[in-house]
Amino acid sequence: MKNGILQLAAKIPVPEKGQRIVVGIDGLSHSGKTTIGNFLHGHYVEQGVPAVLIHLDDYIVERKRRYGTWTEPWKEYYGLQWDVEQLKRELFAPLRTANGLSLAAYDEATDQHRIERIALPEQTIIIIEGVFLQRDEWRAHFDFLCYVDSPRGERFNRESPDTQKKLEKFEQRYWKAEAHYLESAKPKASADHLISN
Repeated sequence: MKNGILQLAAKIPVPEKGQRIVVGIDGLSHSGKTTIGNFLHGHYVEQGVPAVLIHLDDYIVERKRRYGTWTEPWKEYYGLQWDVEQLKRELFAPLRTANGLSLAAYDEATDQHRIERIALPEQTIIIIEGVFLQRDEWRAHFDFLCYVDSPRGERFNRESPDTQKKLEKFEQRYWKAEAHYLESAKPKASADHLISN
């Protein structure tokens, strides 16, 4: 995978003075997005290129807003797991001009949020990794998008044994939402770069 990530880095333009490049690492659950994002960020730091890494899963909403909402489970996951419009306003829209971001980071242990501040250097690469990045509300905010493609069976095998026992949840919540995303956004075809993992 290391060679694939280095090939990805070679395709991403290096920001010039005063420029920010926004890179998305898109893919479905357990496809390897976080690993690739971490490696890519580390690569830029080693090269002396200013880089910021943002994990989209850090900004999900509280459980009561994404479970038991009287809508289908897959729609809860796709449409309610994140406050899509709030992230558009507070994360994506300010990326080009703000000195920093103030985001509501989720704490799973308390099911509450705390304000997290992220500094944005004037010249930097901003890497955002997460699922569903190419949805209509967010797609235009990226300069470069990589899609990490991994078969469902392999991704499921990366789950913990306890999680794998919740097969019905995967069938009704996650896999239906993923199917909707693949059909509506066509992320593999729309991405600038594809990594098979």
